[in-house]
Amino acid sequence: MGNADTKLHFRKAVVQLTTKTQPIDAGDDHFWEQFWGEHVQSVQDVFALIPAAEIRSLREEAPSNLATLCYKAVERLVRAADTGCSTQPEQQVVLNCVRILTRVLPYIFEDPDWRGFFWSSLPASGDEGESVPLAHSLIHALCDLLFCPDFTVTPNKKTGPDKHEDLQSIDSCEYIWEAGVGFASSPPHLPAHDTNRTEILKLILTCFSQTIYQPSSEMSEVPNRWIAAFTWADNRHALPLFTSLLNTVCGYNPTGLGVPYNHLLFSDYREPLVEVALQILITTLDHDITSTSPPNQEEPTMPSNLFINYLSRIHREEDFSFVLRGFTRLLNNPLQQTYLPHSTKKVNFHQELLVFFWKFCDYNKKFLFYVLKSSDVLDILVPILYHLNDARADQSRVGLMHIGVFILLLLSGERNFGVRLNKPYTASVPMDIPVFTGTHADLMIIVFHKIITTGHQRLQPLFDCLLTILVNVSPYIKTMSMTFNNIIQYQFDGNSNLVYTIIRKRQVFHSLANLPTDCSTINKSLTRRGKRTLTRHPSTESTRGPPTMEGALPAQPAQPGTQTATLAAMPGLEKMTEKESAHPTTQQLHSLTSVTTNGDLVGPLSPQVPPTPTTPEDGPPLPIGTSIQPPALHHSLPAIQDLKLTDKPGRGDSPTPSLNSGVSDSSGPSMSHVPTSSPGPQPWTPTTAWVLSWKAKLPLQTIMRLLQVLVPQVEKICIDKGLTDESEILRFLQHGTLVGLLPVPHPILIRKYQANSGTATWFRTYMWGIIYLRNVDPPIWYDTDVKLFEIQRV
Repeated sequence: MGNADTKLHFRKAVVQLTTKTQPIDAGDDHFWEQFWGEHVQSVQDVFALIPAAEIRSLREEAPSNLATLCYKAVERLVRAADTGCSTQPEQQVVLNCVRILTRVLPYIFEDPDWRGFFWSSLPASGDEGESVPLAHSLIHALCDLLFCPDFTVTPNKKTGPDKHEDLQSIDSCEYIWEAGVGFASSPPHLPAHDTNRTEILKLILTCFSQTIYQPSSEMSEVPNRWIAAFTWADNRHALPLFTSLLNTVCGYNPTGLGVPYNHLLFSDYREPLVEVALQILITTLDHDITSTSPPNQEEPTMPSNLFINYLSRIHREEDFSFVLRGFTRLLNNPLQQTYLPHSTKKVNFHQELLVFFWKFCDYNKKFLFYVLKSSDVLDILVPILYHLNDARADQSRVGLMHIGVFILLLLSGERNFGVRLNKPYTASVPMDIPVFTGTHADLMIIVFHKIITTGHQRLQPLFDCLLTILVNVSPYIKTMSMTFNNIIQYQFDGNSNLVYTIIRKRQVFHSLANLPTDCSTINKSLTRRGKRTLTRHPSTESTRGPPTMEGALPAQPAQPGTQTATLAAMPGLEKMTEKESAHPTTQQLHSLTSVTTNGDLVGPLSPQVPPTPTTPEDGPPLPIGTSIQPPALHHSLPAIQDLKLTDKPGRGDSPTPSLNSGVSDSSGPSMSHVPTSSPGPQPWTPTTAWVLSWKAKLPLQTIMRLLQVLVPQVEKICIDKGLTDESEILRFLQHGTLVGLLPVPHPILIRKYQANSGTATWFRTYMWGIIYLRNVDPPIWYDTDVKLFEIQRV
C-alpha cells in the first residue's frame, strides 16, 4: 500500500503540472520536490506515470511549466555534483531527476521550436561572469556524477562518515571503472554502481539523440552540439570517461566463471552497462566535426572530438591485444555450442559491436594492421559470416547484412586478409551450410554463394560488394575450387583441384566463348532450355524428395510484426571504393613468392611470366583485353570421356549453355541474375546488341589458354599410361607449370574502401536505428516523431 500511495502522490503532481494554465513558480520547492523525492523507485515508474500525450500537452499548452521542470531537474543535478551524493536520499533525488529528463527530452527534441531551449543560459549565472548553456551544465554535472564516490565508483580513501571527497577536486583518472587500456588496476564491481552508471549513461544517450529528430540533410550542416559538449576539452572527465567506456566493453565476459546457467541464477547488472557504454561510444565516434563542418560556416569552429583523438592514438600492442580479445570474445559469444542447452549466457549487441569495430579500424589504422597480421582476424570473420548467413532471408536484418559486408570489404583491401583466409577451417559454428573440408576462404565463398542464391531481393545492391571482396582476395587464395583468373595466374601450383575441374568442365567454357549472338540461335537456345526444364522438373520432384544437404533451405524470414528501421540509400560501389595497385611492378610480384616462418603464405606463388613465350608455336602472350578465339566446334578438344575421367556430361546436354549459367565478374554484368521479363506489359527478350554488350567482357582469355595447353597433355598421359585414377592426374597438375604459356598477368588491382558522405549517412542512420530498437526498457524514443528514419513492421 505504501508504494501505491507514493506513486499516487507522484501522479497527482504530474496532473497538477499538466492542467494548471498559470505558470508554476520556480521557487515553489515544495511542489517541485514531489517529482524527485521518494515517490518513485524506478525508471519504469516514471515512464508509466508520465504519459506521452501529457508531455506533448504540457509542451503545447503550458510551455513555461515544462521549461521550469527541466531547469529545476538540471539544477538539482548540478547541486548534487557540487556537494556529492553519498546518502541514499541524495542518490534517489539524482536518479529521479535523471529519469524525468530521460522521459521528457525526446518530446522536446521532436519540436523544432524547442531545440534551442537547452542552449539558453541558466538564469542564476548572470552574476558569475560568462553565461553557461543549460546543456553544458547538464552534461558536466552528469560526467561529475559518473565518478562520484559511493554512488558510481568505490572511494579510494575513507575520510569518515560525515566527510566526503569533493567531486570538483578529485582526479577522476584514479576512478576509471575497469582495467585495460591505460589503467592497470581492477576496481571492485558493485551492482548498485553499475545500475547507477547505466541510468546516467541512458540520459546522456538521450541527449545525443537529437540527431534522430533531424533529416539526414540537416545533420551535415549542424553537428550535434550535445556530443561536442561531451567530447571536447572543456569536459575534464573526457579521458577517464573514454577509457572507462572502452575498458568496460572490451573487458566484459558474459560467461563469467563458466558456471552453467549462472545467468539464470544471478542477475547480470553489468550487461546493461556494457550495452549503453557501447552505444555511447559509437555515437560519439560518429561525430567527426572536421569532416562535417561546412567550409563557409559563420559560427565559430566546433572543438575537436577528444574521443576520436584518444581512439586514434592507441598504439601499444598490449592495448590492441586487450581490445581485440574483447571484440572476438563478444562477437563469438552467440556462436558458442554447449552440451547443456541454453546453459551459456548470450549477448545480443553484436550489431553495435560491428559498428564499433568499423569505427576503430577507420580511425586507428595501426589497429587494423594489428588485426590483419595475426590469425585472430579469422575470429572476426567467422561471426560476421555467421550473421550474414543467418540474416540473409530476414528483411528486418538487412542493415546487419550491410555492415557485415562493409567490414569484409574494408578488410579485403589489405593483402594479409587474403593470406589469412588460407588457414584451414576447423570450427564447429552452427551454420546451415554444406559440410566441407577446406579453408576459411571456402567458408566465405559458400556463405557468399548462399546470400546470392537464397537471400531476399533487397540484398541485390550488395552483390557487387561481394564480388569485389572475392576479387580482392583471389590472388592470395590457395587450394580453392573457384573459377577466378587471378587464382590461375597467381596461385596455379596450389590449385590443382580447380584446374582439374576446369579441364573436366571445359565444354562449358568453350560454349561460353562460342555463345551465339544472332537472334535465331538465341531463340533456339531458349527453346531448348525451356524443354529441358519441363522434362527434368517432374523427375526431380519425384525422385529426389526433400533436400538432404545441410543448408539447402534458406533462413527463415522475419517474424510477423518485427520492427525495423529504414536505412539511407547505399552509395554505389564506385563511390565507396577506389582502385589501387597492390603490387604494380614485376619486382614486387617476385618478392611475394616467399613463405613466412610459420608456413603462412604471404604472397602469391605465381609462375613468373616472362615477356615472351617459351614455345614458339603458342605465339606471344595476348595483351589484356584481346579476345581469344576458342577452337571451332568441329575442331573441339577431345571429349571428356576420352580422358577417362569419372564425371561425364549428361545425355542431351547442348553445347550451347542456357543464358542463366553464365560467368560473372566485377568488371562485367552477372548473367546469373538476368531478368526474364520487364515489369511492363511486353516481355523482355534478349537481343544481339544485348549479348554483344557483355560477351566482350567475359574474362575467358586465361582459361581458354590454360585449356589449349593442358588438355592435350592430360589426354596424352591418360592414353599412354591408361590412367583411371584422378589422383594421378592431380599429381601431374600439381607438378606442372604454365610459365610463359598464360597471358601476361595484369597487376594485382584491388578496390579499397574510401570514406565518403554517402556511407557516413548510411552508418549514422543504421546506428541510430539499432539504438532506437534496442532501447525498449524503458522505451525512450517509442512513438515519437523521428525524422532520420521510419519504423516499419515487417
